[in-house]
Amino acid sequence: MKLTPTRLALAVLSIAGTVLAGSKVAPVNADKKGLALHGYDPVSYFEQDKPQPGSETFAYTFMGATWRFVSAENRKQFAQNHEMYLPQFGGYCAKAVSENNIADVDPLAYKIVNGKLYLNYDPKVQKLWEEDIPGRVAKAENNWPGLR
Repeated sequence: MKLTPTRLALAVLSIAGTVLAGSKVAPVNADKKGLALHGYDPVSYFEQDKPQPGSETFAYTFMGATWRFVSAENRKQFAQNHEMYLPQFGGYCAKAVSENNIADVDPLAYKIVNGKLYLNYDPKVQKLWEEDIPGRVAKAENNWPGLR
């Protein structure tokens, strides 16, 4: 996703609206139809060479969102061990959460660190996040409960 002035303005307005309304964010970053991870299979981040788009055929509802999988086996693995495969910070941008904000993600801007899946807004933001992964993760872990 390219960060255009319009996208930046919309993101700022979205964050400001959340703060002004005093509302907390949903526990899972999902689109308007309730689809998590933009339809990507969370298990595929760990089990395949690269993340794979899931199929409507292998959908599963968890934490108020619909998760899609490439196979019945991946869906079963997720159902049996959610914590292993769930993206950190509800699938919101890890860098944004480290700054006490939320932002959507590019499902291909990701990194697995210590067995945990972290997503970011886009590859450019990902590179900034990677400059201090331990520090960013610690800040995000501190901020996440207040955002939720």
